[in-house]
Amino acid sequence: MSTKILPLKTNYGQDPRIRFEVRKKEKYKGAEKFVTKIKKIQEKAKVALEKTQEEMKIYVDKKRTEIDNYRVEDLVMLSPKCQTS
Repeated sequence: MSTKILPLKTNYGQDPRIRFEVRKKEKYKGAEKFVTKIKKIQEKAKVALEKTQEEMKIYVDKKRTEIDNYRVEDLVMLSPKCQTS
């Protein structure tokens, strides 16, 4: 898991084993606090995903090679291992 944050916590701000409170008919007074908490968690997840993406790019780029510029009618050798479906 690249974010190291559970999806439930990212989406709802709580761990899976937390008990749920019964909803009251009046407006929930802690709504702003809840939204702020969720935004912070989502920002942490976003930063973690961006970091992971950068690390993956560095790893992939190490194995990537530059290609030569080919022109029409140039002869090239093809490997049967590099087939696409």
